[in-house]
Amino acid sequence: MSSRVEKLQELLRQDPNSTFARYGLAQEYANAGQFEDAVREYDALLAANPGYAAAYYHGGQTLERLGRIDAARDLYQRGIAVTSQSGDAHALSELEAALSLIS
Repeated sequence: MSSRVEKLQELLRQDPNSTFARYGLAQEYANAGQFEDAVREYDALLAANPGYAAAYYHGGQTLERLGRIDAARDLYQRGIAVTSQSGDAHALSELEAALSLIS
């Protein structure tokens, strides 16, 4: 286990709702090819902070790597709804592009 993962896990023990630590841990897992662990962290992040747009995109990408295309499509669609509501045009366009590639 990398020292970054250990540090992020320690941050989460101190603050289980830390968006920074949860997103960082998900990214570390994804980068290490631990896709199921990454998905679990993206899910936890979105449960605590449903407005965190990057988690929809990267979570969807991770689901695609696992071959879970329907779940990725659903996550992208949820992210599109959230970013449409929040007015985050950049994230919205990334999510729409990702969705179009699997639809």
